[in-house]
Amino acid sequence: MLDRIAAKHEHYLDLLSTRQKLVASNLANAETPGYVTKDIDFQQEFLTLTKGQAPTVQEPEGLETRNDGNNVSLEREARLLSENALRFQLVSMMAKGQFRAVRSALQEGRG
Repeated sequence: MLDRIAAKHEHYLDLLSTRQKLVASNLANAETPGYVTKDIDFQQEFLTLTKGQAPTVQEPEGLETRNDGNNVSLEREARLLSENALRFQLVSMMAKGQFRAVRSALQEGRG
């Protein structure tokens, strides 16, 4: 049971890590001519990741491209950083709660 719980959270954290790296790269290249924003479809990739497949990096559609060919939106990337941080906090709290429940059940079984 603990393995299943840990695996689900590990998959989710892997996905958050991938998005965090992509957002950081996008921000680092915000002024790089010709740089194109990279991202993942979070919900779709979570379903894929649980099947053991690596996330697919894609170029988001609908972003405004500047004259130098760069389409990084600082507002979008800041929003994604905040969203990622909230998701990380959520999955951390869920994991802690589930492990506490398992620990409690094991302790009650010994008594």
